[in-house]
Amino acid sequence: MTTEPYAIRLAVPEDIPAALQMKLTAWEEAYADQRPASFFANARAALEQQADWWTRGLAQGAELWIATNPAGDIVGIAGGGPAADDDADTGIGVELQLLYVLAGDHGTGLGARLLEAVLGDRAAVLWVLERNPRAHAFYAKHGFVADGRVEALADDWSGLNEIRMVRHGAHRG
Repeated sequence: MTTEPYAIRLAVPEDIPAALQMKLTAWEEAYADQRPASFFANARAALEQQADWWTRGLAQGAELWIATNPAGDIVGIAGGGPAADDDADTGIGVELQLLYVLAGDHGTGLGARLLEAVLGDRAAVLWVLERNPRAHAFYAKHGFVADGRVEALADDWSGLNEIRMVRHGAHRG
């Protein structure tokens, strides 16, 4: 399947509520076997507060890329920014902070297009849930390698671990 039906652009504040709804749906699709139903209910209850935070972020220069289908529905999102201080040991200054595509749009090339929009061919670091083999394979295809760093998550994500993946140079997937 080709990606021509999708439009990718920078989000504007009016996109934030729908982008957050889409992200939550993607979480439910990807993590339903790793989080209880209450996790998703709590996340849904916090959407308005998150929308305010994300809108302020856009106003301060954060970039969020969205992908829409021909009906105008948001079916993918991605964003990045400066790498966290904890990742200074990588020597990489850019972090892919989020990338989600709805399950019905997996395998279309849309994730690769969103990754390209955020990072281009720059070196980057990212963190991904340890028990997310689909994401691991996707990122590996695009030049990322797990570097052995694992961190236990806390709060709502307690009981899960993230692994760090890095891409040290230009790569075209």
